[in-house]
Amino acid sequence: MDPVISHIRRELESHANSEIRKTSQRFFKEEITCYGVKSATVIAIAKKYWNVVKGRSKPEIFALCAELYQSGYIEESFIVSNWAHALSGRYEQEDLAVFRHWIDTYITNWASCDGFCNHTMGSFIEQYPEYIDEMKCWTQSQNRWMRRAAAVSLIIPAKRGKFLNEAIEIADLLLIDKDDMVQKGYGWLLKEASRMHQKEVFDYVMKNKTVMPRTALRYAIELMPRELKAGAMKKDW
Repeated sequence: MDPVISHIRRELESHANSEIRKTSQRFFKEEITCYGVKSATVIAIAKKYWNVVKGRSKPEIFALCAELYQSGYIEESFIVSNWAHALSGRYEQEDLAVFRHWIDTYITNWASCDGFCNHTMGSFIEQYPEYIDEMKCWTQSQNRWMRRAAAVSLIIPAKRGKFLNEAIEIADLLLIDKDDMVQKGYGWLLKEASRMHQKEVFDYVMKNKTVMPRTALRYAIELMPRELKAGAMKKDW
């Protein structure tokens, strides 16, 4: 084990709190493994040790990230998310294979999925937009977190008005997905896209509302005016 990993784990253990551990579980349907450390503390630890490792080669940092992921602790996955995003100025196209592997192999809950995909995958796609087609392929994965990743990887660009057509395409591919974590993921993507493209998202919802799961629909219209929400929620008999 790399000494940095040992130091991180000792520090996380020193901040572990059984009450936080118990409370954290309430936010997840699936069982999670956690130390019970406050998010702000985890971020501070991530930044502290980033200053230690940032001078290493990218393959070395990726190896450290994989080692953190392998523990299964959610706090260690958050450190990976922080470090992977800190590398955003150094991404290369072949890094996508690494990121895909991490999502498919190590991510087992919505918080780890969103923490990694919103930032690292969002930055990667903005740098290499030609790989959005890969996101579309993820919508067909048997792994629910890969399918959610296909949507939430575009959250931050969509919030800024980018990739509307691609967001709509991904929503189409996930439209009748039966998994609520996936429904919430693409509904959230549509919600963020609606900030700059309200009419287009509303039209999409109205066109598909008879088949769109109500969970996804409610997320998609969350930022819209009351009258538009009422129109979208009204059942057409």
